[in-house]
Amino acid sequence: MAFLKSVEHFFLKVPQGLASRIRIGMYKMFGLKAGAKNRMESSRCRRLSQIVIGTNNAFTQGAMLWPEDADYDGIRIRIGNRNYFNRNIMIDACGYIEIGNNNMFGPDIYITDSNHSFGIGLSPSAQPMQRGQVKIGNHCWIGAKAVILKDVELGDYCVVAAGAVVTKSFPAGSLIGGVPARLLKSIPTAE
Repeated sequence: MAFLKSVEHFFLKVPQGLASRIRIGMYKMFGLKAGAKNRMESSRCRRLSQIVIGTNNAFTQGAMLWPEDADYDGIRIRIGNRNYFNRNIMIDACGYIEIGNNNMFGPDIYITDSNHSFGIGLSPSAQPMQRGQVKIGNHCWIGAKAVILKDVELGDYCVVAAGAVVTKSFPAGSLIGGVPARLLKSIPTAE
């Protein structure tokens, strides 16, 4: 049994870890600012100089860190330490998105800090983006298929239910859910 576990580890985990290290190394060569011990499985990023990642973060398969495809000297995506991002998360930043420390993100999550403008006579693609920001505190848990929209700030220890569409800010210790998301319960925090 121990032999099979060793073989499994060698053939399944070692190649993925090596690919992750190579991917992060390449991204750093092109401007990504990232701390130690991060893991990125088949993730896609663009405008790497606009992204800062702390240490010990895990991005599983299909993660997309997606700053606006335009020149910009600042940071559009800032991620703290020890966060876990499950598969198919998209962080879509035209303004600024900040994620704290020790958060967990379920699969198929979309986080954006902007909206398309719209109106009669012009296609949304022909109108300027409405830029804002998103801030997610520390120790939050964001459930599967949640959507977090422009100008939302979530305090520490928030829980976002699966499938929620978050359109406004909530204080620390909020359990929120629904479309649009509303406060379901306040969770006592030690802070």
